Amino acid sequence: MSERTTCVVVGGGPAGMVLGLLLARAGVEVTVLEKHADFLRDFRGDTVHPSTMQLLDELGLGERFAKLPQSRLEEIAFPVSDDERVVVGDLRRLSRVGVRHPYIAMVPQWDLLDLLADAGREEPTFTLRMNTEATELIQEGGRVRGVRYRTAEGESGELRAELTVACDGRGSMSRAQAGLRPKESPVPFDAWWFGLPREAGEQAAALTPRMRRGQFAIVIPREGYFQIAYIAKKGTDPQLRARGIEHFREELDELMPGLADRTGSLESMDDIKHLDVRLNRLHRWHIDGLLCIGDAAHAMSPIGGVGINLAVQDAVAAATLLAEPLRRGAVQGRDLAKVRARRLLPTILVQGLQRILHRAVMTPVVNGTRMGPPKPFIALMRRLPQATFIPAYLVGVGLRPEHAPEFARRSAPDS
Repeated sequence: MSERTTCVVVGGGPAGMVLGLLLARAGVEVTVLEKHADFLRDFRGDTVHPSTMQLLDELGLGERFAKLPQSRLEEIAFPVSDDERVVVGDLRRLSRVGVRHPYIAMVPQWDLLDLLADAGREEPTFTLRMNTEATELIQEGGRVRGVRYRTAEGESGELRAELTVACDGRGSMSRAQAGLRPKESPVPFDAWWFGLPREAGEQAAALTPRMRRGQFAIVIPREGYFQIAYIAKKGTDPQLRARGIEHFREELDELMPGLADRTGSLESMDDIKHLDVRLNRLHRWHIDGLLCIGDAAHAMSPIGGVGINLAVQDAVAAATLLAEPLRRGAVQGRDLAKVRARRLLPTILVQGLQRILHRAVMTPVVNGTRMGPPKPFIALMRRLPQATFIPAYLVGVGLRPEHAPEFARRSAPDS
């Protein structure tokens, strides 16, 4: 069976859903393919940054977003001793430069994606197909012409399109079949994700890592539980699992004594999800008929939680630049190249900052040679607390925040 659309978006994550919504509001026929039956995934990145919340306001979705279950992070801090920490990013300072939401919202990503899907379904040219996995690019005459797909029921077909956009993550099928290969940067650590119970009334407004003798964990407050990122040397997952859950609990009790009363909720190492941390970037983000954005174009380190923000910004830029060519039915390679040109500098600068943080903070911590940032940096933040604005801005807003194009803007409905 062969079908047609104007733009097919491979992957229903934040980048894919934002792109689909914006293009539909431009009147472009767009189909988003998501291989899963729903958006429920454990330990997706659930940070929604100030610039993304500004975008939701511009799209008329701010009030809906505010009703989602969420907690707020207003500070980014590092421990310098067992009973002292230093704030390195004070998000509240962003209000002084007109940032409407001076905090990071921790929102279950499935709720955000459901919100975007509901908004998309309000547009007549938007289609979201769940349980539909893109399995192969259709390549004819030197150009990508769409994708072949398979449903959960085992049905297969073709969806032909003027443009295919790869939003299928750092393991992108679309990117691989297009012959696009990212350049990898070395990363010294991996992450292991799990949840621990959060008692009613427990407050945590600061994103504060816990560090001790090479152990490193980030505690993220979520509705009803704490989401924990445990950081250790890359390549140690087999040893971690071989030692077993009891040994892992003991390490956590030493690292996070304030949460030791609840590590018993971890029943086996199956509760611990391993993330192979990658940092890479494509040199070329497109071939004729195909564009890669988000993690398919540039996988980010989890440091700062900026990957989702950059992916959303890519989607906004792509919709802004490509809506008119798509309406004309004539997307050229030069149109696709403009997306990379617009988003390349922010991507390079953020990845460069992450590499610096890997060398200056993460490597010494996981090697057990230092706990936290270098002493001169800590001293600077103590002497000049106003300097905490800079990391807060880089993490919360970014180096080139994108705004909703006029064709996609909506006023919030009357209450």
